[in-house]
Amino acid sequence: MHDFRYAGKNLFCEGVAVSTLAKKFGTPLYVYSQHTLTEHFQKLDRALAPLDHQICFAMKSNSNLSVLRTLASLGGAFDIVSAGELRRVIAAGGDPQKSVFAGVGKTEEEIEYALRQNVYSFNAESEAELRRINTIAARLKKLAPIAVRVNPNVSAHTHAKITTGTYENKFGVAFEQIEGLYARAAKMKNLRLRGLQMHIGSQITEIAPFDQAVEKILPLVRRLVQKYPLEFLSIGGGIGIVYQPALASGAASWWQSPAARNILTPEKYAARLLPLLRPLGLKILIEPGRFICGNAGILVTRVEYLKQTGKKNFVIVDAAMNDLIRPAFYDAYHEIVPLVRKTGAALKADVVGGICESGDYFAKDRLLPKLAGGDYLALLSAGAYSFAMASNYNTRPLAAEVLVHGRNVALVRERQPIAETWAGEKIAPWLHH
Repeated sequence: MHDFRYAGKNLFCEGVAVSTLAKKFGTPLYVYSQHTLTEHFQKLDRALAPLDHQICFAMKSNSNLSVLRTLASLGGAFDIVSAGELRRVIAAGGDPQKSVFAGVGKTEEEIEYALRQNVYSFNAESEAELRRINTIAARLKKLAPIAVRVNPNVSAHTHAKITTGTYENKFGVAFEQIEGLYARAAKMKNLRLRGLQMHIGSQITEIAPFDQAVEKILPLVRRLVQKYPLEFLSIGGGIGIVYQPALASGAASWWQSPAARNILTPEKYAARLLPLLRPLGLKILIEPGRFICGNAGILVTRVEYLKQTGKKNFVIVDAAMNDLIRPAFYDAYHEIVPLVRKTGAALKADVVGGICESGDYFAKDRLLPKLAGGDYLALLSAGAYSFAMASNYNTRPLAAEVLVHGRNVALVRERQPIAETWAGEKIAPWLHH
């Protein structure tokens, strides 16, 4: 479910008309619903309640401090992929000792910082990384907790750029090599073998790939726990969301819409996996990102121009691929709706930004209500991998972000001043004359 819906003609986020936010804070503008974040976290938490478990939010999906604080206050931990993300966890009031550090390219400086912050576990992705962690831990006179990321060679049947669990991907250690690697790691004096981890991909909307991956690694886990004092198994994240349609049409709420009936819910996920996982007696970590925050955010943009080339119609808006790159990068679909509902004739058009790239688009040949310059649109399901992937391309400032809680509104990121886009740059001294 989510808390974006029409009341009368106006699109609301919880108890606030989104048009009032656009007028107050300007556009492009990200708007997040705190209740949606909370509801999605708690639904997953309740579904996993029969297990000793920990939800580690994959903060690469959305790293706004208020989003992180919301989840930390619910008991959430964090899945991090850089020292910068770990610093954000600390700044948001999260617990670094509940954080797991993933990623294939951890630097020496990042490993040292994470060790000093006593992260719960490094999810190591190669033997070379294990050796590096062991060396740094020895220098710091610490015992580094590790879990090796196993690549189960299971296809997630998702977009090629977000599948991670096959041997074609850069992630993890091949399934057949895991036991030998654990035997060698056990001889490294400054490593503590704490768990085993896997993650097969993102935006997975059916249970079969999760089921297949867990079934495949269970015998491996049972063999490992007989030899090493493992505490946890991480089954990764990847639970998908509905992008099309993201807003209910004619239903009292999105959750009653036809699209929602076929989604992989936490209840369906838990019903299949809990019977497999409970007999292990291990703590189960899960690392969702998109499921918690994807439908909790929208990107609001203003129509600047309508343009016709003879063959196509274009709706040119003030947001662009630097604000939300998913359509350009993944050919991703985002439902687009006006902030004030319109009736009457429809227009088939491409919705595009002002960046000098043909790939700068949000939708192609999309059927939209008849629009005019100055109208506001919302790109739905923009809470995950949206602002987090934003850039300053074309020297465009980063958008503002707002969090809504009931009727309360907070500006949780100010719009970036343009001069900040070149802060830190200097003109070489010989160019001054």
